[in-house]
Amino acid sequence: MKSKITLFIAFLFCQISFSQTKDTIAANKLSEVVVTGQLGLQSIKKSVFNVRVISKEDIKQLAANNLSDVLNQYLNITIQNSGSDGRSTVSMFGLDSQYFKILIDNIPLVSDTGMGTNVDLTQINLDDVERIEIIEGSMGVTHGANAVSGVLNIITKKTVSKKWEISAAVQEETVGDEYAFFDKGRHIQSLKAAHKFNENWFVNVGVNHNDFAGFFDDKKGKDYNVNDGLRGYSWLPKEQFVGNALIGYQKNNFKFFYKFDYYGENVDYYNLILNPQDNYPFPETYYAKDKRFITNRFYNHLNSSGKLFSELNYNVSLSYQKQQRDLEKFNYQLETKAESNETRETYQSKEVLYSTGTLSNFFDTKKVDFQLGYEITNEKGYYNATAGLFFDGLQQLKNVDKELDNYDIFTVAEINLSDKFSVRPGIRYSFQSAFDNQYASSLGLRYIFKKGLETRASIGKSYRTPNFDELYTYFVDTNHNIQGNPELVPENSTSYEMSFKRDCLLNSGGQIANNIALTFLDVDDRIDMVLTQVTPSMSYKYVNINKYKMWNISTTEQYTYKNWNVKVGAALVGISQKLDLAALNITSDNKYLYSLQLNSSVSYNIPKWNTLFALYYKYNGQQQQFVAGTDENGKAKFYLNKIDPYSWMDASVRKSFFKNQLEVTAGARNLFDIQSVQLIQNGGTGGAHSSGGSDLLLGYGRSYFLKLTYNLNFN
Repeated sequence: MKSKITLFIAFLFCQISFSQTKDTIAANKLSEVVVTGQLGLQSIKKSVFNVRVISKEDIKQLAANNLSDVLNQYLNITIQNSGSDGRSTVSMFGLDSQYFKILIDNIPLVSDTGMGTNVDLTQINLDDVERIEIIEGSMGVTHGANAVSGVLNIITKKTVSKKWEISAAVQEETVGDEYAFFDKGRHIQSLKAAHKFNENWFVNVGVNHNDFAGFFDDKKGKDYNVNDGLRGYSWLPKEQFVGNALIGYQKNNFKFFYKFDYYGENVDYYNLILNPQDNYPFPETYYAKDKRFITNRFYNHLNSSGKLFSELNYNVSLSYQKQQRDLEKFNYQLETKAESNETRETYQSKEVLYSTGTLSNFFDTKKVDFQLGYEITNEKGYYNATAGLFFDGLQQLKNVDKELDNYDIFTVAEINLSDKFSVRPGIRYSFQSAFDNQYASSLGLRYIFKKGLETRASIGKSYRTPNFDELYTYFVDTNHNIQGNPELVPENSTSYEMSFKRDCLLNSGGQIANNIALTFLDVDDRIDMVLTQVTPSMSYKYVNINKYKMWNISTTEQYTYKNWNVKVGAALVGISQKLDLAALNITSDNKYLYSLQLNSSVSYNIPKWNTLFALYYKYNGQQQQFVAGTDENGKAKFYLNKIDPYSWMDASVRKSFFKNQLEVTAGARNLFDIQSVQLIQNGGTGGAHSSGGSDLLLGYGRSYFLKLTYNLNFN
């Protein structure tokens, strides 16, 4: 109710203010331009899609280390952290990261199990990011499989204004209340250099080192030699190395660039259990069977855009990516601090050859634009049997080495029926190597009413293809029977979206912006792991069985006046799921379960001091979901589990010195010192219904950071 009142007041205030405004806002403000889902570079006002933009300034103000730090403050997005492997993934509208596609310059980023999906946000460096564009809802026509809940496109820097642009940065950050120069906290160093050879050629390179020393919490670290289960870390130590380079050329209408990224990561796992070894005649010593997860990712992107036959606009990209995760096992001697008996093997790899291209501007008129496009994906996945998940029907270890291909064609038209009314139909057809051929379709509308009210509506059909785990997992022993299903079919979804947006400029110089969006998403044939057999053992299998429905209403209001910038937002999500236990013919309640999110930010700029203060707040309301359990008689039943609400707040101050050559950013993350929230379990297993609670890991508590950036630009 409060959010509705806020929205009403904002729109009313906007209406009044227009009567006081002499000039339109279009004459006073340059429109932002976006590329995601567009036929070309286009102003955000003319886009049929409702695009959210996270600017470079927003990223700088947060002193964000990775994409997780940025998205943590945005509506309809939930960050799911894991201290056991250090991964962070994104959930939108209650759907996990397999439904949300992450791209870099319109190229899906390779991950452990997918192409653009299930991406670890901590593995995305932000040093060369120009802006981030987010579109919610189905984007299957322009971005293919798995763009169900939305897409996020990271636009990297591809221009150089000065002959030389050099930037070096150092950032020190506590991890909770833990910090030391070497073995505690987070330590980041980066260096970037760009050179403009002439008006046509330029190059930029960068390196980044991010050393996260882990979070001890109640653990005692790797050298703790008491066998009481306190050895190791609550959050595993992680060291990341990033290198990137880009060479570009542009002349008249022709543009070309080649971009290379390297990402390396070491995650150290320290076993809680210590093994004694004889050291006669001295007291026995201990060693631990530890592990190191080593990731290497190579990203290559070749792009060319320009004119064909003096009329047609073309844009073609070719990308080769490879991500490989190795497992290194070794014995760690507690007394000597030495590693021995090392073995290393690749346990997971993904190799992808990808290409996409478009042709547009077929007609010599501004009334109609038409685009033809293609997408080719060749995806090779490898899983080593020793990872513990892959066995054959005879219980023998079996490596998984599979290939998935798709060849897509799509077409989109933009029809401007008038200056105010635009229609955008689109369709994609995908030729699949492992599944039945798929298609996606969409229809978008944009209408601008009087006094600048922008209205957008869209309907889109999309699909999600099963990942390698869902297709090929086969893990059977005396206690487990978990099987993938090569017969799975892609999920199908339909989304409906409508939004209203308005900007208005006051005579006082202030500006108010309002945005309200409504979304409905319907997913059929949803893939889930279900109980398929009770006797002689409990067996689980991935099957197409469940349904998922979601509706969302969200609103954001922004007020800018002189040196103040204030944003307030709210989102209410309702989720209905149908869950089945196939072997028992038991189905869950499919009633809608609701959750509320609120966010706000306040910034104040003091030009005289070259200083900007900012405060960010987000409230995540109670979340609910049905899970399988058993009653007091051991009979299977669904119970409603709840996750307690929690709030997240970040603050920062950024000051520039020496004509903006030196920037100092200081601040704090997670000011409310959140580490976990209560998961209220109303159903249990083990033969009887039980109620209780456990902790769901969210973070490592309040942390403080200091970042120094030195910029040197000259001709």
